[in-house]
Amino acid sequence: MHIAYLTPEYPHPEISHSGGMGTSIRNLANALVKQGHQITVFVYGQQINKVFKDHGIQFHLIVQKKYSLGGFYLYRKYIERYINKHSNGIDIIEAPDWTGINAFMTLKKPLVIRFHGSDTYFCHIENRTQKWKNRFFENIAVRKAQAFIAPTHFAGEQSMKLFNQPIEKLEIIHYGLDLKQFKNLDIHNYKKLSLLNIGTIIRKKGVFQLVEMFERLLKVIPDATLTFIGGDSNDLQTGSNSTWELLQASFSKMARNQITYLGKVPYHQVQEEIKKAHVCVFPSLAETLGMVTIESMALGKAVVNTDIGWAKDLIQHDHDGFMHHPDDMDSYVNTIKRLFDDPDTVSRIGENAMETIMNRFDIEKIAIKNIAFYSKLLEQ
Repeated sequence: MHIAYLTPEYPHPEISHSGGMGTSIRNLANALVKQGHQITVFVYGQQINKVFKDHGIQFHLIVQKKYSLGGFYLYRKYIERYINKHSNGIDIIEAPDWTGINAFMTLKKPLVIRFHGSDTYFCHIENRTQKWKNRFFENIAVRKAQAFIAPTHFAGEQSMKLFNQPIEKLEIIHYGLDLKQFKNLDIHNYKKLSLLNIGTIIRKKGVFQLVEMFERLLKVIPDATLTFIGGDSNDLQTGSNSTWELLQASFSKMARNQITYLGKVPYHQVQEEIKKAHVCVFPSLAETLGMVTIESMALGKAVVNTDIGWAKDLIQHDHDGFMHHPDDMDSYVNTIKRLFDDPDTVSRIGENAMETIMNRFDIEKIAIKNIAFYSKLLEQ
């Protein structure tokens, strides 16, 4: 089968930006190529037009166009013409829900939309007002899809309800990991009393709750440390250009000495930081799945995660991780203290976490599920 992915991001040196969505697409694309399928990736919003092949994947970088008027429409039509021109041999195209990029496009091939997390979804989860333009584009885009995929039941069911789509058109297929790339030969070797958080420094990731949790933790474990990894972001609530600066302003003197911010780091270094951590903490308020959660579990880490919707597809509480609501800070503190005090629980949770990822998030198995879904759709 020949599958094409339309995306604004992908982790590759030639491409300007990537996040969790790009990582999930890369993991799937690489696995599909290994299983004998052809993959084309159309990456829009780039600095230049460029076509190249790498690791058996055909890449088309589509330059960002500027227009004096109506760019939201004209650029989408430009992408449409580009994809249709290069779609010979392609069986099916997959697009993300974010910003409704395929709105106004009429593609020559069947279209699947994957719910990586639309603006509509995140505004609903965060209970904030959505710009009418974003809602308009995403609604139009969704109506053009023949079917939908979501990485968790919560994200899929919420998205289908928000866009008024029949649940029968939805398939739940988790993101997956290449487990050969996630090896931790000694899960018992870590920096004691260290917490790690990975993700954009933004309010929806629960970073303000995390800092308050940590302040409370320091009162009972003064030697605890907290490390943040991820790019800084503006803050919609205050208008600040830097969420990290807002966080710093809230630190006590004691916390300031115990918190480290590494910023963005290379992917291989992220893995090393995960391996070093005693506990990984992700009190996110808005996700569709949360790649860093399953990556940390794959490396045998004890994860203390959010308990909101999507997390229930990832973790069984007190078996392969822990789940609490981000606002329930005392529960986070109590669980982290328990893990810091009890190495046997850390080992048990870490070993069970690795088994969960192996059984349910192996990209080779996930790739087969994707192909089965694409094939069923093409037969209709």
